[in-house]
Amino acid sequence: MEAISIPEASRRWDCLSLGEVMLRLDPGEGRIHTTRHFEVWEGGGEYNVARGLRRCFGLRTAIATVLADNPVGRLVEDCILQGGVDTSLLQWVPYDGVGRTVRNGLNFTERGFGVRAAAGCSDRGHTAISQAKRGDFHWDWIFGDENGTKCFHTGGIFAALSPSTAEVAIEAMEAARKTGTLISYDLNFRESLWKSTGGKAKAQEVNREIVRKVDLLLGNEEDFSAMLGVEIKGVSADFAELPIAGYEEMLREVAAAYPNLKLVASTLRTAQTASRNAWGAIALYADKIVHVPQREIDILDRIGGGDSFASGLIYGLLAGKGIEWAVKCGVAHGALAMTTPGDTSMATLAEVERLIKGGSARIAR
Repeated sequence: MEAISIPEASRRWDCLSLGEVMLRLDPGEGRIHTTRHFEVWEGGGEYNVARGLRRCFGLRTAIATVLADNPVGRLVEDCILQGGVDTSLLQWVPYDGVGRTVRNGLNFTERGFGVRAAAGCSDRGHTAISQAKRGDFHWDWIFGDENGTKCFHTGGIFAALSPSTAEVAIEAMEAARKTGTLISYDLNFRESLWKSTGGKAKAQEVNREIVRKVDLLLGNEEDFSAMLGVEIKGVSADFAELPIAGYEEMLREVAAAYPNLKLVASTLRTAQTASRNAWGAIALYADKIVHVPQREIDILDRIGGGDSFASGLIYGLLAGKGIEWAVKCGVAHGALAMTTPGDTSMATLAEVERLIKGGSARIAR
């Protein structure tokens, strides 16, 4: 495995994400099918990484996406602006009045509690970004001398939206590689998105092509099997036990199959209940394993924990902190993000650093 090389600091952004940004409707402590009130957040697997890097770690980030031009789209934009993520690459398409041809995605998500698992219900068919195609974004200009980014991040959620979005991801990666941009990809398997287009077989066909263009590959206990067909030995169907030796073998198998990869990392999550998880991570870099053992954490809202792991890891790499610190940063940031509501992180860098050092939850005042 080649070492990761961080591009020069003169680039416009530290990280640019490509993906869908949806409006999340959160019933709080209630249920989707019984509530009369929703709290509104913005969220999206790829966007959450850019927002975490901006709000927690203070980096310059942007989102490349498309929204339908109506009040819902403008609400999503307003949320993005509050998160400090650059919207200059956001594209608008005319709204037809009822959403027959184009619309903005909605994501209804319950946090879960105790024995009641978190649950989601997406309403995202025919969304504006799902109809993006090659040529819609001027990638040579985006990654070129006038702009540029140190890291480009996208993932399996965006690639699953439609056949054309997978092609857009590949197009962007090809342009990014010309400029030496670090390419990050989170496998992020979502069964609901692949269900009507060929299931896991199609997911593996698409992602095997994409991963050949990636430097930094991320996933969780299910992603590598579902998206690449690489099984983890010794894991039960409910992932109640996570054998580290099996994960190490899996990471090495992925690295051998895709020699372009510079780093492969997986979060480690065991869900005793929706409110109590064991959380850690394992990574392979420069042919060496870095393992952050699981620790018990209490959870308010688990959505976005993996995305916050990704942003913490990327921050550590971009800041030149070393791979062990970067993986610890990802684990700490992910843990903190799951203590607050919404998809995106509300953590601060000081809180992340304190948790990395083993700090307690004793009140700080």
